[in-house]
Amino acid sequence: MSTSLSTYLCTAFLGLSTALCTSLSTGAYAQNLDAPNVVPITAQLTSSGQPTAKALESLSAQGYEAVIYLAPPHVSDAVREENIIVGRQNMLFVNIPIVFNKPAVSDYETFAAILQGLGNKKVLVHCQVNMRASTMVFLYRVVVGKEDPSIAYESVSKVWTPSGPWKQLMLDVLQKHKINFEPY
Repeated sequence: MSTSLSTYLCTAFLGLSTALCTSLSTGAYAQNLDAPNVVPITAQLTSSGQPTAKALESLSAQGYEAVIYLAPPHVSDAVREENIIVGRQNMLFVNIPIVFNKPAVSDYETFAAILQGLGNKKVLVHCQVNMRASTMVFLYRVVVGKEDPSIAYESVSKVWTPSGPWKQLMLDVLQKHKINFEPY
């Protein structure tokens, strides 16, 4: 085998194995969560849309210790007894009922205080389709976690491009904390 061909094959193998390992390690964060737009952030934090009742029943077995639900509990696709399903697993359930077209800085502040209070617990943050959740998690990562906004925003852009009141919320929170970033 020629040197250039063996170099190419080794490079291709390393690239493929790196991609596979990255995919496997990231996927391990969310395991088999049956929900729309699952975005693993870290081993301790995942955002998503509304999980099925069956998925909620298996959260404790996946190591989750808390669920933060960011939609009003009466939305059409809510799991009606989510708090009970989560509570039966001795997990914490918190609902911050953010009205989709009226998010407020106070909603973010409530969310941030709760998430920060959970410390190192493994947490699922979800809403209906991961629009509220991805935005709030982004803001938390940037404001509290001091992460680079352009890197943290990649998790939001996997789900949507905030506009209207959600983009304004992001700008308001970022400005309040003197973080210069323009969500795209």
